[in-house]
Amino acid sequence: VLGIDLGIKYLAVCSDGVIYKNINKEATIKKIEKKLKRLQRKVNKKYLKNKKGNNYVKTNNIKKLEKDIKHIHQRLKNIRLNHLHQTTADIVKTKPCKVVMEDLNITNMMKNKSIAKHVFKLGLYEFIRQMKYKCEWNGIEFIQVDRYYPSSKMCSKCGNIKHDLKLSDRRYTCECGLNIDRDFNASLNLMNYGLSH
Repeated sequence: VLGIDLGIKYLAVCSDGVIYKNINKEATIKKIEKKLKRLQRKVNKKYLKNKKGNNYVKTNNIKKLEKDIKHIHQRLKNIRLNHLHQTTADIVKTKPCKVVMEDLNITNMMKNKSIAKHVFKLGLYEFIRQMKYKCEWNGIEFIQVDRYYPSSKMCSKCGNIKHDLKLSDRRYTCECGLNIDRDFNASLNLMNYGLSH
């Protein structure tokens, strides 16, 4: 049974100890995003320069820059989607009998201004969708745990629930002596849920 905890620091932390990186923190993506910002600023300046009254004149230069921007957006989308496909395929190749994941409330996550951008870039909804159909194809049971299940707040060793756990707490420390990475603890709880159901 494999428990998978999705996050922003890492894309996925599995209960077998395997961590899948967040591609958006890679230097290549950051470089492309920097180029995109530069081009967007350039287009903005050109629009303001060519403003006539209340109308904006679309010159050939602007059209060319907009084409480049569109191309970069598509490139970023393809890199991210490819990373999701590679990650989900890699997980399915380990051939677990069950895959247990949380049912994330992505709509609410998108309302949180501090993490909305990261959630959008990661494509968490797409990750869950891919995991579902890839598990079906390979005859692996896919379980999605209720979103109110305290996978992060519960101790994977003794079952004690820590109600005051904050989002900034990256380590989970319990009275029973367990000191573990917060995301890894959540993935172990998801795995234990799968073992008992």
